[in-house]
Amino acid sequence: QRNKMLARGVSITRKALPGLSRAWMSTIPSIKNVTVIGGGLMGNGIVQVSAAAGYNVTMVDISDDLLAKSTASIQKTVKKGFAKAVEKGKMEASAAESEEAAIMSRLSQTTSATDAVKTADLVIEAVPENLGLKQKLFADLDKAAPASTIFTSNTSSLPIADIASTSARGDRFGGLHFFNPVPAMKLLEVVKGPNTSAETFDTLLSWGKSIGKHTVSCKDTPGFIVNRLLVPDMFEAIRMLERGDASMEDIDAAMMYGAGRPMGPFKLADMVGLDTCKSIVDGWHKRFPDNPLFKPTETLDKLVKDGKLGMKTGEGFYNYKK
Repeated sequence: QRNKMLARGVSITRKALPGLSRAWMSTIPSIKNVTVIGGGLMGNGIVQVSAAAGYNVTMVDISDDLLAKSTASIQKTVKKGFAKAVEKGKMEASAAESEEAAIMSRLSQTTSATDAVKTADLVIEAVPENLGLKQKLFADLDKAAPASTIFTSNTSSLPIADIASTSARGDRFGGLHFFNPVPAMKLLEVVKGPNTSAETFDTLLSWGKSIGKHTVSCKDTPGFIVNRLLVPDMFEAIRMLERGDASMEDIDAAMMYGAGRPMGPFKLADMVGLDTCKSIVDGWHKRFPDNPLFKPTETLDKLVKDGKLGMKTGEGFYNYKK
């Protein structure tokens, strides 16, 4: 009876909140407690969709202040989603208030990652793209988490095999690559490392579907699917600009009106963050120096050096301060 009530409540929640699929059926039995390491933009969104799907979620960050800010941001987003549902007549105000409270009750916070994983069934790491940082984290978590706990990374560019190398559970280690903003973006890349077991991979696919995502499977290849195609595309656009083949504005317009994209490669790079784009390609170039698709560009390097990182700093390829 309790499970039926929970399923009904979460089903209503999914219809009310943005980015949550109506096709959701139920949480999966093997995962009840999820720990998300990192309460930044990506971690924040992962926490929200996991709690909205009915999972108990522990969010970990380096300070209580950061945790409080992340929690407040999640509550604001959830409240806004339910307010829209009430406004559109999809649910009563009392039901929205009850569901909001239920979601927030499934959230807990801590600054101790090792304490957080002691009861975790699934760990999702969403810390900055620094291989050494991730390896150190998982080495510590490996000693604290139960043997059955599945470890995953939300990395967008680092090899899952390298991240997993400091843990003793390569068979229970995979990639869960979400897209920003997590509540709105439907795609979830589920990445199979060289040692990921079939059971672990199937569990990750099932879990991804249970939170309303469209899951795609991928091997542990540089950039997985989306970034492997998208990042070289952005860099080729920069090389066209450097050669003088076309202007930045015309390249963006051509890809929007000729290829049906919502924005061109330069605008997209600004949205992603030019420092992020540079970090991805620099990492790939270091591993595969002979691949011309992974060659850095002087234009991007200079913008990053000058602190022009895109929309988040107000200027990148385009100026957003006007």
